[in-house]
Amino acid sequence: MKFNFKKYTSTLGGILGSIAATIAIILLLAVFYFYLYLPAATNHGETITVPSIEGLHVSELEDFLIKRTLRYEVNDSSYTEDYPPLTVLRQFPAAGSKVKENRVIYISLNRVTPPTVPMPNLVDGSLINAEAILRGNELKRGRIQLVRGPFLNLVKEMRYEGAKIEPGTRIPKGSVIDLVVEDGGNNSFPAPDVRGYTLEDAKIPIFGSHLNISVEVVGDTLGTEPVVVLKQKPLPGQNIKVGDVVEVWVGKKGTPVPDETDEQDDLNDPLN
Repeated sequence: MKFNFKKYTSTLGGILGSIAATIAIILLLAVFYFYLYLPAATNHGETITVPSIEGLHVSELEDFLIKRTLRYEVNDSSYTEDYPPLTVLRQFPAAGSKVKENRVIYISLNRVTPPTVPMPNLVDGSLINAEAILRGNELKRGRIQLVRGPFLNLVKEMRYEGAKIEPGTRIPKGSVIDLVVEDGGNNSFPAPDVRGYTLEDAKIPIFGSHLNISVEVVGDTLGTEPVVVLKQKPLPGQNIKVGDVVEVWVGKKGTPVPDETDEQDDLNDPLN
């Protein structure tokens, strides 16, 4: 008896059988592609641990990474004096990451020459202020040269590599700047008399003489009665130098001010 394929496939059972066979073939192909071919083509499950390359010179990278089936690409550059020029400062992916073969490691290299910054103007400012400004501009303070002058630690000149440098001159980051400052001089003068002055009025002769002020409030200062300087140290007429501190005690008129012996007794009292 002959098998009539055309007759068989024309029935409902034959159609369903054909569909089921087609689906089975598609599933087999999908399983083969996703679980056999694709993993083999992409080295599925095979990873490499990224080594640390920070601090390596760029000339060492090629051989170092080829041996580990990795590649590199320079992404950007920056500068630090902590590493030699053309060494790796940063990398991505980071050391310890798991990647596949031939993965590109992006690196940041240290520049050959540092970027430049304009020299800030430090002249006629204090030494403390100058040091803060230098740090803020990524510069370093070098030697301090004292010269005769009435103002203590007042910057008079800036020097770079032994020569005077003008504000605005561009110099490499990390440069060392030497400073010429005044020594305060040896000349002394009588302390001004500010007793009976209000605090604001007392500041005028004190600051006008290039002195500093230290204020201590005595008693209750509330009310309408004016607050004035009750006592000062050094006393009026005593010798004082530029930059010295004038201590003043302020309060209402007539408020008693403890003298130094009373203050010392309070410090030595074990009950305090």
